[in-house]
Amino acid sequence: MTRFIPATFSRDAIASVVVFLVAMPLCMGIAVASGVPPEKGLITGIIGGLVVGALAGSPLQVSGPAAGLAVIVFELVRDKGLSALGPILLLAGLVQLAAGVLKLGGWFRAISPAVVHGMLAGIGVLIVVGQFHVLFDARPLPSGPENLVAMPGRLLGISMSSIEAAELAFAIGLLTILTMVGWERFRPAALKLVPGALVAVVASTLVAVALGLNVTRVDVPESIASAVVLPGSGFFGAWLDPSIVLGALALAFIASAETLLSAAAVDRMHDGVRTDYNKELRAQGVGNMLCGVAGALPMTGVIVRSSANVQAGAVTRASAMLHGVWILGFVALLPWVLKAIPMASLAAVLVITGWRLVSLSHVRRLFRGYGLLPVAIWAATLTMVVATDLLTGVLVGIALSALELLPHLKRLGLKIDTHNDEAGQAIHLDGAATFLTLPRLTAAIESAPTATPVRLDLTRVATMDHTVAEMLRDWLGRRRGSGLPVEMSGASPKVAAMLT
Repeated sequence: MTRFIPATFSRDAIASVVVFLVAMPLCMGIAVASGVPPEKGLITGIIGGLVVGALAGSPLQVSGPAAGLAVIVFELVRDKGLSALGPILLLAGLVQLAAGVLKLGGWFRAISPAVVHGMLAGIGVLIVVGQFHVLFDARPLPSGPENLVAMPGRLLGISMSSIEAAELAFAIGLLTILTMVGWERFRPAALKLVPGALVAVVASTLVAVALGLNVTRVDVPESIASAVVLPGSGFFGAWLDPSIVLGALALAFIASAETLLSAAAVDRMHDGVRTDYNKELRAQGVGNMLCGVAGALPMTGVIVRSSANVQAGAVTRASAMLHGVWILGFVALLPWVLKAIPMASLAAVLVITGWRLVSLSHVRRLFRGYGLLPVAIWAATLTMVVATDLLTGVLVGIALSALELLPHLKRLGLKIDTHNDEAGQAIHLDGAATFLTLPRLTAAIESAPTATPVRLDLTRVATMDHTVAEMLRDWLGRRRGSGLPVEMSGASPKVAAMLT
């Protein structure tokens, strides 16, 4: 049961307003990028706050519609129709709930960081090339490569001598991008918590309204309740279609991986309660089941809203829950405000969001720390996501990750010996530290006491892949950053270089 403590409630309430301001344009923009009406994203944001916020295993993580799922949802809706999204989400939620009950959360964390970031980068590219066309009040084409090829023609079609709807929409989109980037670079310190996306959307909307521009606007219903589409006849019959089941499994897998990646990042931002990954999976499962029943978008834990929550000073899960209350209140009482927002403005926010998913700084860190192979995995995953589809890209990335195991096939086991002595707790590793053993290793080191010194002995570690190295680096950095005593010894020069 969630307790609202007066000492922390004011901080949580302030943080929840910041998260609400970040979430509103993203909920609608991600819905548009997914090929569904904007109100579907708002419903998911409400459920993510009120329900998942109360149940989450990561108290400061915020859940809602995610840019990382926009591409797969767009493809599912395009191929199967909007009516298929409900059965897919309900089944995906059931899979996530079962994974949490069976305590499989640790295995999702074993996915190579190169694969996860390559997947997100590929999604970012697809969002950029798709939403680029919405900047001109046009619909995206069916595939990423088609959208990419059509981009030059869209630009060359601009006519400064004949200003019509496409040119006006593009101008509004550019204004949104310039305002968003400019605000985030030059905003006053006193307004550092005001999100750039909100400022940009408000500014572009005011310009469009003041000048009476003939551009496409957001279309939302007068009542948010009318946007809820409950299951009808044939809802469960959709599960007889193998492609529906495959789509649900893919969605569950990708949503869970993105959620747990975000939760791990949130844990690095604060010193409070650590994430219970299995509880988080169960909460996400419940949330996606409800989204399926309501006919909304899928959800994940989302890093942009979560980092805003932490930076705004949130202390408990009350902040995430309250942000859902504010979304519900706004769309229930002020739908006419949303109707004034230009679609090109939301597309511009998504273009910036997609661009930021292509994190080249992460690629440089992979290369410096682990060499060329993880970078190749990242690039292959990105390329396959853009050229084929999301699931194929992820499977190719996972298959390539196994290449790190080839030189050590005869000795892939890892013994973990944990014992206490007069100097504190000692953790001895013996064997190959790879993603195959990451769940056991993670459980062992994260159960280390905080009140006594911990020694990590890597003398007998034959090899370590970059997935385990990333996890250990995060753990060592978090422990040292919190002032907890930890010592690492016996690492070979290669392993030591990976962990520093």
